[in-house]
Amino acid sequence: MENRVVLTGNLAEQAALRYTPAGLPALDLRIEHSSQQQELGNARSVTASVKAVAFGALAEKLARQAPGSQWTFQGFLATPRNSKMLVFHIQDIQQN
Repeated sequence: MENRVVLTGNLAEQAALRYTPAGLPALDLRIEHSSQQQELGNARSVTASVKAVAFGALAEKLARQAPGSQWTFQGFLATPRNSKMLVFHIQDIQQN
């Protein structure tokens, strides 16, 4: 069963491109999301700051993008070991 999360937003922060012990490119970043959503029949302004990570070619591509650029991200949510924070693992991107 595949449950992909789709998130639109801009690249708010990017750390320097790093490499895992296995030599895989990795990028830690923060995505800023804002939208209008319906809740109980009322419009609601929603904002969120989401910690994210990308690996491989996606990490290399995102490391070259301008801060503030708009994207649609697809991936999954996970809690890293020894942490209670959710991290969005990016598996696909499309520039808006």
